[in-house]
Amino acid sequence: MGCSFSGLNSFYDAVNGAGDVWINENRFRIVRQLGEGGFAFVFLVKEVVADGAAGLARKKSINPSHVSDDGTYAMKKVIIQTEEQLEMVKQEIRVSSLFSHPNLLPLLDHAIIPVKGTHDISRKHEAYLLFPVHLDGTLLDIATIMQSKKESFTTTTVLQIFRQLCAGLKHMHSFDPPYAHNDVKPGNVLITHRKGQPPLAILMDFGSARPARKEIRSRSEALQLQEWASEHCSAPFRAPELWDCPSHADIDERTDIWSLGCTLYAIMYGTSPFEYALGESGGSLQLAVMNAQIKWPSGHNPPYPENLHQFVLWMLQPQPAMRPNIDDIIIHVDKLILKFSS
Repeated sequence: MGCSFSGLNSFYDAVNGAGDVWINENRFRIVRQLGEGGFAFVFLVKEVVADGAAGLARKKSINPSHVSDDGTYAMKKVIIQTEEQLEMVKQEIRVSSLFSHPNLLPLLDHAIIPVKGTHDISRKHEAYLLFPVHLDGTLLDIATIMQSKKESFTTTTVLQIFRQLCAGLKHMHSFDPPYAHNDVKPGNVLITHRKGQPPLAILMDFGSARPARKEIRSRSEALQLQEWASEHCSAPFRAPELWDCPSHADIDERTDIWSLGCTLYAIMYGTSPFEYALGESGGSLQLAVMNAQIKWPSGHNPPYPENLHQFVLWMLQPQPAMRPNIDDIIIHVDKLILKFSS
């Protein structure tokens, strides 16, 4: 999908939460900032609809279930200063527009806007991406709060959250060619609490998503992949073959399976299974990952069943060929849900 350009040429006082922004023909008022990172800012916005107008709801490309009842959405603003950054945002929009699944965050609308540089005559851009809002936060946010209270998810809830992530990834891995998310981690999982139901889990941020299968046939190609991974795949959740890629290798969607195993561990214990290495004198995150040196927390009460530990280990095989695929994982997690729900 190509990127739209709207007529907006300025963004009024967004940092202070004031002002309106147009995304194509729809107008949104900034309510407050939700987060930021790098060149991106995320805002809570509310649609401004004129009397009698349908607003965003009239767009045929938007699933009616994604239209907010109260007009609130999440808007990601990206400051674009180079052609490379511009192409990365366009790629994120193209890839996000491919997917349609209840456990993948949908891109509702977008605009890329040329703006004049403040100190020179060069033209910069700003991108605005509109999504449904999930105000309960990410799995990382919730895990941090729970850890501070010495709380944890029940075994059944762990499995139900994980099962939803598997469903979203299966959708991506089922494309021809398959797509890898490349940055599965708790910070990219939105959680919404539901009364009388398991929490809703939604995988987000497709800025690193790419066709999963790559043939590496030289040292330069291997180094190029490692460099790309160092910029796009979070280190504590990054698969071994992305840390140290052989000069002859076939990379595939099982890089996501490794990250999924790390994420299952994190749903239980709040961190990646390898982050302990960062706090050890002389510790090496890369060595811990390459050798799959996992440490299980002691004293967890009640302890998680050994079945879940073995499930994690099954996914954290250093050799990609030894890892299960997403269909195998879904079969196994469904068996575990049945076992621990009864």
